[in-house]
Order: sequence, then C-alpha cells, then structure tokens
Amino acid sequence: MNKEVVLITGASSGIGKITAEKLLKAGYIVYGVARSIDSLKYLAEYKYGHYKYLDLSETESIEKCVSEIIETENKIDILINNAGYGAFGAVEDFDISEARAEFEVNLFAAAKLIKEVLPFMRANKNGKIINISSVAGKVWFPFAAWYNASKFALEGLSDVLRNEVKEFGIDVVIIQPAAVKSNWVNGATESLLENSAESVYAENAKKTAKAFKNIYANNYLVIEAEVIANLILKAVKAKKAKARYRAPFYAKLLLFFRSRLPDRIFDYLTNKIMNFFANK
Repeated sequence: MNKEVVLITGASSGIGKITAEKLLKAGYIVYGVARSIDSLKYLAEYKYGHYKYLDLSETESIEKCVSEIIETENKIDILINNAGYGAFGAVEDFDISEARAEFEVNLFAAAKLIKEVLPFMRANKNGKIINISSVAGKVWFPFAAWYNASKFALEGLSDVLRNEVKEFGIDVVIIQPAAVKSNWVNGATESLLENSAESVYAENAKKTAKAFKNIYANNYLVIEAEVIANLILKAVKAKKAKARYRAPFYAKLLLFFRSRLPDRIFDYLTNKIMNFFANK
C-alpha cells in the first residue's frame, strides 16, 4: 500500500501532537516539525513517525525541510499548517514589528509552505492543504486586532487557493476551533497586559484579560485538543472534504450569527458577552 505522507507544523504539543499521533495510528507517514526537537522525539516511537527542525520565520529553513522530505519520500500528500500564536493589545499600543512577526507565523509561513509543496501535489494530481484557522478568522475579539487580522487573511488565502487548485485534484480545508484547552490563553493575556495595561486602554484591557481567563476556565466552553485533532483526521480521510470544519457546537452558532447579524448588533452582543465573563 502506498502510504500518504503528511507534513504537520507545530507538532511538538497540543493539537499538532495529538493529530500527529492519530495520523500515525491511522497508517500515515507523518513528519512533525517545530523548533523544539526534544518535544518532537515522541514521533520516533512510531514506525512511520519522523521529525525535523523547522523555524517558520526563516525561508531557508522552510525550503530545506520540504526538500529533505521530498528527497526521502518523493512526495508530500497532505500539508497541515497548524503552528501559530496570538499576541494581543490595543492597535494603538501594539508594536508593528510584533504584528509583522504574528503575520509571519500565522500567514506568511503557511503560504510559503503551500508554495513549496504545491508543485509536487500538482504533479501527482492529488493533495490536501489543511489550514488551522479559528473562529477568530471570521469573528472579532477585543484587543486581538492583529491575531484576528492574521486569521482573517488566512481564511481569505484559503478560499482563493481552494478555487485555484481544484482543477489539479487538490483540496484546501479550513479548521475553525473555538477555545481549546492549552496554555495559549496565558500567552495571549500576558501580551495584552504587557501592551495595554498601562495605556489609555488600561481599564478595558484588564477587563478583557480577565474575561479571556474566565472563558478558558469554563469547562463547558473549552474543548480538549483531541476534538480538533479528530476534525483534522476526518478532513484528511474524507474523499470529498468540506471547505470548513468547526467545533464545538457554540462555534457553529457564533459563526452563524456573525453571518446573519448586522455589524453593530454583533458588536453589541460580543461586548456584552465579554463584559459578562469579565464580571464573573
């Protein structure tokens, strides 16, 4: 059997790690990549598990990683752009260099990987590109302008790409998680307070940081990373993959209301929700 080859970024922890393990158990050849090699060594415990160093901020690192996999496997069937991070703060307070770094990981590195693997997918007339976005790719959150912008851009890129490559038998899929149990919220709130807790936006920044922490402390709202890993596996296995997969159920509701409500009404409701969790 000609096993499919998967390249997944951010495989050192969380969604990436669980997805890599599920794919290996399902019989795929998996190359997990990240900057922390020690955190990737679990992959060596699997017959078809491999790991490589990859710095998403360096073009040469991306090119080297892909070329080494192609040299060994002669193909990459599935690319999962999972790595990403979120730094928060008011637009006025946020350093543009930090915004560029956020876009570099969340958008441009994903785009560069896509450019590197597409020639091989086209040659095989087969492939899947799975981009891990967020409900934040369609729904705004206070003090998350650059994170939202990077995910909005990733969604736009994915929609265009899906239509460009469909004639070559390549699927482009977007995964839209809501709150996932991880350390992500700690980094996000720390950056928010660092950027805006002493500015003219201090009062709302502190309330928003508290709201995010309370949301992520709520067991009914936060899902396990395995839920998203299962969605990714479903998309990988699908003969006709959907353009978007989202979880949990309230993420579907949130995105539905965003598509139906006027902006001002949605603004009002979102601020009400954030105030509710800030006061819990």
